[in-house]
Amino acid sequence: MPIWSFRKPGASRRRLTTFLDESSEIEGKCVFGGRGAHVRRRRRFDVLILRGDSARCLRLSVPRWAVFALAVTALVGLSALGLLVGDYLALRALPGDSAALHRELADRRIAAASFERRILEMRGEVESWRDTHGRIWSAFGPGDAARRGINGIGGAQTDSPAERGGSRSSGGDLDRLVGAISEEGQNLRALERLMRRAGRMLASLPSRWPLQGTINSEFGSRTSPWTGASEFHSGIDIGAPPGSPVHAPGAGVVAFAGAQGHYGLTVVLDHGDELRTLYAHLSRTAVVAEQKVQRGQLIGYSGNSGKTSGPHLHYEIALQGRPVNPRAYLWE
Repeated sequence: MPIWSFRKPGASRRRLTTFLDESSEIEGKCVFGGRGAHVRRRRRFDVLILRGDSARCLRLSVPRWAVFALAVTALVGLSALGLLVGDYLALRALPGDSAALHRELADRRIAAASFERRILEMRGEVESWRDTHGRIWSAFGPGDAARRGINGIGGAQTDSPAERGGSRSSGGDLDRLVGAISEEGQNLRALERLMRRAGRMLASLPSRWPLQGTINSEFGSRTSPWTGASEFHSGIDIGAPPGSPVHAPGAGVVAFAGAQGHYGLTVVLDHGDELRTLYAHLSRTAVVAEQKVQRGQLIGYSGNSGKTSGPHLHYEIALQGRPVNPRAYLWE
């Protein structure tokens, strides 16, 4: 059995040795519940407390389950203490995490505000597209109503596809923006088709000068160089040395190439939509009838054939069979 001995200060080593030698004898002297009673062996832990002179002892008997319970309680206490320490450390780290979360939230708010600002800018840009489209389309549509002050509008009130089911949140603004861009994309594609057709028409318009030179006689009334009387001049006369190249001012088909009375050697181009151009007093032609020509293609050379007072090119434009001023078409 374990023996715990407590002795007074100053006891000699010899006395302690004597006590250890007589431990078996002391065991017989210790009593528990009666003098001289023998100690039974039980499932307990016994603790002996002796005086320094070994004259008297105190015996404590502790059940094993109590010892185990105490050990388990101590283990549970230590575990709980460890958990509390861990929670304490985690709580101390929370302020730093909270500050990081606040910074991240502030950054996200700034990003959201910037995103909404960009959406508003894009919506403004899309609105400017609509205004531009309106101005472009107005050149191809009826424009008399605005000049007459007739500005009535109407129609059923409906939501645009971008506004159906939308909200005032950033997501709703984004949906409306996507719908507006899709709508403007359709308008752009329609305008592209129109511009392709208009491009073909513009390419066929006689918008270039067929020959560079001085204008000797303008379109309209003039004094006849032969009679001195007033007469109507159906084109313009461009002075140029004989043999100067003459180019087609627009795409078309050669309707005539050859001699034609007072015009002399002449080329006539058909540009479609009842629009024709005439080049007279040539010295030589470079095309034949029914030949397709492109804008800028060589069609002949200036000269002095027919009824003329000197070498030049007589250039004439006729719309629906009636001569018009060529300057109205000369953009380049």
